[in-house]
Amino acid sequence: MTRLPYSIDADDPAASPMGLIVLQTDETLEPEFAAYFSDRTCPIYVSRIPSGKEVTTNTLADMEKALPAAAELLPKTRPYRVVGYGCTSASSVIGSEQVERMVQKTCDAAIVTNPLRAASACAHDLGVGKFALLSPYIEEVNDPLRDAFAGNGISMDVFGTFGEAEEAMVARISRQAVIDAAMKLGQEKSVEAVFISCTNLRTFDVLGEVQDRLQKPVLSSNQSLAWHMRKLNCD
Repeated sequence: MTRLPYSIDADDPAASPMGLIVLQTDETLEPEFAAYFSDRTCPIYVSRIPSGKEVTTNTLADMEKALPAAAELLPKTRPYRVVGYGCTSASSVIGSEQVERMVQKTCDAAIVTNPLRAASACAHDLGVGKFALLSPYIEEVNDPLRDAFAGNGISMDVFGTFGEAEEAMVARISRQAVIDAAMKLGQEKSVEAVFISCTNLRTFDVLGEVQDRLQKPVLSSNQSLAWHMRKLNCD
């Protein structure tokens, strides 16, 4: 064996990495993030967190204990300006502040965001507060989610759900079903905007069509998280 010399490239201080914690059962967030960040100059490092096959308040709460271990698996070469935790409903059950604390136990992250926190920031940036909520969740999961948004000054009096608990099924809900449901909810006169919840629900190529037809802002978990992480990493 011949030992060969090598040189080291200097890190670009302007290309601060972002971290992303994705549910073990999620099949949608990473592909959609690849599209949302196709122009990115900074790396996104991904870790997975154990999650239940079904979405219930119990399986969501269980992720709190697993957050530090998942965050610890992110590369530690450089600090992170922002780490995203990719679960809307778990963030409402655990609480955004507690999610941030648990991630920061093992990861040098200045800010930790999640789709709930991100969508709330996006709503305030757009100046809208009366949303229609479209979710795939069962009712025990919808209630804390709506309460959490209300705590952020966002009302979701108009809401509908596909009533699906199994994550594998959520990832396969058709594009047309999402469009039809979002259109139905968003047409309510009292609604200023639509929020489509769940990182496992495919929404990337849905939002523009629904927004054009409704002439109202249409947000999703993945779109909001990508927007917020980009904003926090660049500001």
